[in-house]
Amino acid sequence: MGRKSRRAEPEKPRTTAEYYQLNTKAVEDLVTADVTNSPKVSEKELRKYRSGPQIHLKDWVKVILIKWWFAGAVCFFFYWGLGMMIQNQENQLLILGLALGFVTDLLVNNIFRYYAKTPGANDRWMMFGKKGFVSLPLNVLYGFVLLALVVMTYNTINSVAAAATGETERVVLGVEPILFGLFTVCWDLLLLGAKRLIRRMVEDAKKQAR
Repeated sequence: MGRKSRRAEPEKPRTTAEYYQLNTKAVEDLVTADVTNSPKVSEKELRKYRSGPQIHLKDWVKVILIKWWFAGAVCFFFYWGLGMMIQNQENQLLILGLALGFVTDLLVNNIFRYYAKTPGANDRWMMFGKKGFVSLPLNVLYGFVLLALVVMTYNTINSVAAAATGETERVVLGVEPILFGLFTVCWDLLLLGAKRLIRRMVEDAKKQAR
C-alpha cells in the first residue's frame, strides 16, 4: 500500500498591509549605522567584497612609483619632446626646472592628498605640504634644486667614466626618462629625510629648553 503524498498547505492570502509591512527596527539600524555602533570587520574580510585588483602596495612604494613616473614624464615631454626645437641647453634646463616644480605642486602633491587615509597623512612625502598660492613658487624653486642635483649626478658619473676610460669626449650616460626619474626620486627622498631630521632636532632642542 503506497504512502499518501503530503500536499503542502495552501498559503494563506495576505492583506496589502501585511505584504508591505517593513521591519522598522532593521531599517532604523541601517539608517543610524556609523563607525561607533557598527561591528568591527577585519581588513582581510573587507578585501573579499572589494572590486578591482587585489594588489596592495605599501604607501612608500606608491610614493616612489608616483614620483618616479612623473619625473620621467617631465623628462620625456619637456626635455626629449622640446629638445629638437630648443637647442640652447640653458633654456632646456630652465623649462625642465619649471616643469618639475609645476608638476610637483599641481599633480604629484594633489595625488598624495587625494589618496591619504586622513588629512595631512601624506604631507611627510612633500617638501612643501601646505596647499596655497605660496606653495607653487616654493615647489618651482625646489624643482630647480632637484634638477641641479640630478645634473650634478650625471656630470659626476660621466666624469668618472671619462677618467676611467680616457675618452673625454664621449658621454657614457645620456639623459633619458627612466634614470632621470630615478635620480630625481633619490635626491627628493634624501632631502625629505634631511628635512625630517632637522625638524626632529629642532623639536628636541625646544623640549630641552623647556
